[in-house]
Parts: sequence; structure tokens; C-alpha cells
Amino acid sequence: MKRKFPLFLVFIFGIMAIVPYYIPHTTVQNFDNALRNDFLRVVTAFAIILGLVSLIKVHQDKIKRKRENWPYSYVLIISFVVSGAIGLFGGVEGELFLPTSIAGLQFDIQTLYLNIIVPLGSTMFALLAFFMASASYRSFRARSLESSLLLTTAFIIMIGVLPIADKISPHLPAFAQWIMDIPNVAAKRGITFGIALGGIATSLKIILGIERSWLGGKE
Repeated sequence: MKRKFPLFLVFIFGIMAIVPYYIPHTTVQNFDNALRNDFLRVVTAFAIILGLVSLIKVHQDKIKRKRENWPYSYVLIISFVVSGAIGLFGGVEGELFLPTSIAGLQFDIQTLYLNIIVPLGSTMFALLAFFMASASYRSFRARSLESSLLLTTAFIIMIGVLPIADKISPHLPAFAQWIMDIPNVAAKRGITFGIALGGIATSLKIILGIERSWLGGKE
């Protein structure tokens, strides 16, 4: 029963999510809107709570067992507690439990986001540029026909978008744009179709109970 009931729920709600796309009746559409706007919000709220509790437990265990990079778990937990406290008990002047500033330092979610999260994200993207350059160097080595085509195309695109491209050849920018608009889009569409078909196949396997790995165990 512990395994059949979740499979039953997945089957029912999976069918309920598919039906509105094929039956445009007002009753069906209204029911689908109510399901998405009300029920899914409740499920999402509980899922977020479950995920946060699981995250805290994982990092508590990591600290307890002194696993690799365990000091960073303290950073995560402290950041979680501080941001959660500000979000729950902070507010605007006259409607707050926590101060919005301490010794002239602003103490709210927006300030923390702009002064901590945004600089960290910028730093991460700046570091990624070096990793991308290294990966490109390894990938673009002309060891085969495919890698040679990749190298040639990348070279044309990089040169074609530069202001100097017009001086090299007046047709180079247009050719680089043609590569981006025609072959690139065609390849992206093929990949998108493949992803869509794979998603449909996986969804049907889960809805019909063929794929049960999400239940845990080997069955």
C-alpha cells in the first residue's frame, strides 16, 4: 500500500494535468486553473519547507562528521538563519520586529541581496570566463573533422561580431549572422525536439508506473 498509493496519486494528477490541453471545456479549464493556482501553491510551500529542512540536516551531518569543506556548511546555515529572520521579522519603519539599520548599516533583504548575492554572482561569472576559455582550448583542437568544423565556425563567429570584421570582408558579419540564424537554430530545434520527446517518454513512464525509481528501492 505504501508504494501503490503514491503511484495512484501520480497517475491521477498526471492525467489531470494532461486533460486540459485536449479538452477546452470551461469546467475543465476552470478546474485546471484552480488546481494550478491553489493546490500547487500549497504543495510548493510544503515542498520548500521539506527541502529546507533536508538541506539543514545534510549540512548538520556534514559538520558533525567533519566531511570535506565542512566549514562552508556553517556559512550556509548562518546565512540561512539570518536571511530567514530578516524575511520573517523584518519590515518597513513602523511595522517591524527587527531594526532596518544598525550603526548606519542597512539591514534588510534587498541590501543583503545587492551587497552580497550580486557581487558573489558577478565574481562567479568572472571566474567562469577562465574555465570557458580553458574548455574551449581543449575542445577546439582540430583532431577530427567535427572538431575542425567547430573550430572554424567558432572562429568565424568570434571574428564576425567584432567591429574589425567589416574591414576584413564586408560579407563576414552577414555570414556570421547567417550561421547563427540558420544552422545554429536548426541544431537547437533538433535538440529541443529530442528533449521534448525524452520528457514525454519519461513522464508517461512515471504516470503509468513503469518508472518507479523515484519511490526508492529497486522496483
